[in-house]
Amino acid sequence: MIIGIPREIKDQEFRVAATPGGVELLTGQGHRVLVERGAGEGSGFPDEEYVHAGATLVDHATAFLEADLIVKVKEPLPQEYELLRPGHLLFTYLHLAASRELTEELLRRRVTAIGYETVELDNHTLPLLIPMSEIAGRMAVQVAAHYLERPNGGRGKLLGGVPGVRPSDVVIIGAGTVGAAAAQVALGMGAHVTLIDRDIARLRHLSEVLHGNLTTLASNPRNIAESVHHADVVIGAVLVVGARAPRLVTRNMVASMKPGSVVIDVAVDQGGCIETTRPTSHSDPVYQWRHVLHYAVPNMPGAVPRTSTYALSNATLPYVARLANLGFERAVREIPELARGVNTYDGVIVHPGVAAAFDLPHQPLEALLGRSISTV
Repeated sequence: MIIGIPREIKDQEFRVAATPGGVELLTGQGHRVLVERGAGEGSGFPDEEYVHAGATLVDHATAFLEADLIVKVKEPLPQEYELLRPGHLLFTYLHLAASRELTEELLRRRVTAIGYETVELDNHTLPLLIPMSEIAGRMAVQVAAHYLERPNGGRGKLLGGVPGVRPSDVVIIGAGTVGAAAAQVALGMGAHVTLIDRDIARLRHLSEVLHGNLTTLASNPRNIAESVHHADVVIGAVLVVGARAPRLVTRNMVASMKPGSVVIDVAVDQGGCIETTRPTSHSDPVYQWRHVLHYAVPNMPGAVPRTSTYALSNATLPYVARLANLGFERAVREIPELARGVNTYDGVIVHPGVAAAFDLPHQPLEALLGRSISTV
């Protein structure tokens, strides 16, 4: 199979979809790998390392047009739509529920698209999302500490306080991978953390394994509103697989926060779980709504590409290899989590979460392929 690895063009996105070591594994299995010149530079991988691994260096268009399988980090941007064609297999973070435009382009161009974030194991864990969620959760607290500083527009509070002075109050909505990682770092820095989730068993588990000044609360509008009102920092960490994130923090809740408080919506790539957030970028990461500072960069891990690229490639490479070795149809028949990860196939939405986000029809992948696929 011909595998294309283009350079990411999203604002200050320095990750790359494969390390030289990953390319070496794929070329060693007989596949041709097209790597765009400079694709790995932001992560510290020069072109020479890819050439040594057996890759062919190409330009941006060729990495798409000549490939059977396109492996990326982030979703294609509008200037890349013309490079997509029927029969392309696209494997990347898609987050289609946040973009009707991209969804419609993939359908119109009959691209088979698998989203890293919707590849789901039998136990409902998300193996290709977890590494970036861990990074984003940890980064969220670093970002919060930075923007709480007065010169950066914040309240002028130290996250962990000092003896005799109260620490900052950090409220985390969602106790999944992002929320747990954020709580771990915030607690380690000495903050008071309120962790809110609807899964009481999950809260019970985290209350046993996390150490520090932790409060856990069941998710309901009153608990969220009261917690947000007293917060110095609110971190949105809500995820519904493949679907748009629910808006759990309202405008009125944000308006009740103290001047200089900080909101970080990690769920922004799925539409955001805080009503006042809109996507920002690494070049222009924050804005003020009323008196509250908002940070909503969809590709947070792109700021630490060396760590992120290794973590992502560790998780995705086995699936890339199976797709290349088996082909799409056999791979989704034999690997149930890959079948669950398919968002669009030959002009049809197959993921129910994406269809629900836009009130569009969908069909099961099994029906379209006419073969038995185990996705239960």
